[in-house]
Amino acid sequence: MSSSDQPASLYAAREPIFPRRVKGRFRNLKWVLLAVMLGIYYVTPWIRWDRGPGMPDQAVLIDMANRRFFFFMIEIWPHEFYFVAGLLIMAGLGLFLFTSALGRVWCGYACPQTVWTDLYILVERWIEGDRNARVRLFNQKWSAHKARLRLTKWTLWLLIGLATGGAWVFYFTDAPTLLGNLLIGQAHPAAYITILVLTLTTFAFGGFAREQICIYACPWPRIQAAMMDEDTITVAYREWRGEPRGKLKKAVGTDEPVGDCIDCMACVNVCPMGIDIRNGQQLECITCALCIDACDEVMDKIGKPRGLIDYLALKDEAAERAGAHPKHIWKHIFRVRTLVYTVLWAGIGIGLVVALFMRSPFDVNVTPERNPVYVTLSDGSIRNTYEVRLRNKQHGVRDFLITVEGDPALITTVEGNAGTVVSVAADELGGTRLYVVAPAGSAPALAERTPLTIWIEDTESRNRVGIDTIFNGKGQ
Repeated sequence: MSSSDQPASLYAAREPIFPRRVKGRFRNLKWVLLAVMLGIYYVTPWIRWDRGPGMPDQAVLIDMANRRFFFFMIEIWPHEFYFVAGLLIMAGLGLFLFTSALGRVWCGYACPQTVWTDLYILVERWIEGDRNARVRLFNQKWSAHKARLRLTKWTLWLLIGLATGGAWVFYFTDAPTLLGNLLIGQAHPAAYITILVLTLTTFAFGGFAREQICIYACPWPRIQAAMMDEDTITVAYREWRGEPRGKLKKAVGTDEPVGDCIDCMACVNVCPMGIDIRNGQQLECITCALCIDACDEVMDKIGKPRGLIDYLALKDEAAERAGAHPKHIWKHIFRVRTLVYTVLWAGIGIGLVVALFMRSPFDVNVTPERNPVYVTLSDGSIRNTYEVRLRNKQHGVRDFLITVEGDPALITTVEGNAGTVVSVAADELGGTRLYVVAPAGSAPALAERTPLTIWIEDTESRNRVGIDTIFNGKGQ
């Protein structure tokens, strides 16, 4: 087979992108958000919160060993996972809401891939220079100078990745203790493995893959189209104003109609995705708005009004082209779709808050013993056994009084206890056996089933929980 008969390759090698430095309101906003979000991520595990003796004093802690989640004054237990599920649903609805209102604003400003890529590009620019210098360095053959710059850059990238992985594991155990154990080599192997994996993935994703993660690995670019419509505010090019584009020098002294776009490529050179926003909406665009800053800077220099590239609804561009006034931005944002998302989002949030403050400070589970369902004692009385499990979710030892409400003939005792009071340690699950006895010849002993309620009362707070169950008799 000749070379001309070979099938065309579907693989295209990645062309590296070297975004140019840009100044402007959106770039400044991104720097502020980057600093705030990275600050929260790195600092949060070190915030202390006093919960009393015997309790962890880390404000935010995912306690895998004891299967609990602490968030300042809030403590979530495994059986309360519906709180986590509710937060995940709110996060999904929030993503739908912001995307339908403002396009891929999450991707452009808050996505971890965007944040760490911005940080890595900042380090790269500090060491290798701005866009033109980085392009020249990339095209140069390897030399001592190039090797020194690359090794310096990669070392800083690895340190950032190490800090990223290290901060992550601190969320799962006491941060100061784990740091000490990590430094002396006595931490659990899972901690070292997690840090290694996150260090390498951060290094690879933020340093080398960059836009490839957004385009090929992330599913959101393919989902976002269902969330957006012509009222969505997104980054767009006013084609009616910019075309026909042409160099500024060619426009001087001619009668040919020329648009405001001078084809300087500033919007392309600052784009971290390497696209040309003037070609319309594209899957790769993360709406970071850096092209707006770059274009506004050029418009200022040539004496043209800003906004050739701007945040606007797609239908506004068509309205402006026809000479009509576009709708106010708030009319685009507050429409039926976004209002529905907002109501759903707020409803779930309110429900979670109400459930959080209405939950009981202790949980009770009562299980009647089924094998056998009852025992006949030597004096002819009938005894039923119930397994009682108490989860004390408070930060102190509590005593719980167990009583039975039903037929007055029933007698209640607790296994290994002269009374019916059970003590449970703070944040612990305690259990006991409850014996309910019906004297021989009494109504409960003779009846097949007698309804009763087992009450569990916190002797300090007087909170009560009642469990409805039955007493099994002979049925004669």
